[in-house]
Amino acid sequence: MNSFTVLCLFALVALAVARPDGKYTDRYDSVNLDQILSNRRLLVPYIKCMLDQGKCTPDGKELKTHIREALEQDCAKCTKAQRDGTRQVMGHLINHEVDYWNELKAKYDPKNLYSTKHEQELRKLKQ
Repeated sequence: MNSFTVLCLFALVALAVARPDGKYTDRYDSVNLDQILSNRRLLVPYIKCMLDQGKCTPDGKELKTHIREALEQDCAKCTKAQRDGTRQVMGHLINHEVDYWNELKAKYDPKNLYSTKHEQELRKLKQ
C-alpha cells in the first residue's frame, strides 16, 4: 500500500494514539468519508491544517504528528479501515482537488518518493 496515502487520512484522524497491538487508534475508523469528501466546508479545514495554513482541530493536530512516521513506515501501523479510507481520500484529492493534492505532495513528499507509487492507479478511479 502506498505510504503516502496516510497523508490523506484527514477525515479518519486515526493516528491519534497507538493501540496495544501497535496499530494507530481505530477510534475514527467509522467516520463517514463520503460526507466529508462531498462537502468542501468539511474537507478544506483538514487540508489547511495539514498545510499549516489554518487552525487544526485536536484530531487534526494528532494526524499531523504522525504523518511522517506513517510515510516512512509505509502505513505499517494503519488498520485496514484506515488503508481503505486513505485510498478513498487520496483518490478524491487526485481527481477533484488537484491544487491541494500538489500542495500536500510538495510539503510531505517533495522528492515524490511515496506519492508516485499509486498515483496513476488512483487517478483512474472514479471518485
